[in-house]
Amino acid sequence: MKYMFENEFKGAEKCLSFAFENCHKDCLNNKKKILTYLIPVKITLGFMPKAMILNKYNLVEFMDVIEAVKTGNIKLLNDTIEKNASFFIRAGIYLILEKLKVITLRNLFKKIYLISGSFQMDISRFQAALNWLGLEDVDADETECILANMINDGYIKGYLSEQHKKIVVSKVNAFPTLNTFL
Repeated sequence: MKYMFENEFKGAEKCLSFAFENCHKDCLNNKKKILTYLIPVKITLGFMPKAMILNKYNLVEFMDVIEAVKTGNIKLLNDTIEKNASFFIRAGIYLILEKLKVITLRNLFKKIYLISGSFQMDISRFQAALNWLGLEDVDADETECILANMINDGYIKGYLSEQHKKIVVSKVNAFPTLNTFL
């Protein structure tokens, strides 16, 4: 738990995976409790659990979380966190799920990059996508700020051209895998 709350997700994943693998097979309630923490840690590192495991341990609250992160659907993620807030708060993982918003936005922005087929993109494209997903109050400055923070934190390799209102991403590995820098 210490690793998880200090944003040491690789260490948390290692400890929680060890606990899950070494938990007796008949202790389903204990396995479920371990998975309640392991699932958000794995998602943060870019590994998405299969629906089969969520169903087996009755952790369906994570189904839409996983779908939202995978598809970059920030509205679905916000709605799912809100809908299941009491479960996530009781489990002590609400704040970790809030951190998934950045990863969800990263995945959305990666899709925009792949669709555009260009290393230089207008920031307005990203704003339009956010507005289309129901974040109508996000303006150009906030979109630019989100992109700048993602570049600073290593989610995107590139830079912003404020003069041209564009983001220029690296030609090599513009969106590094999450487990390489988290």
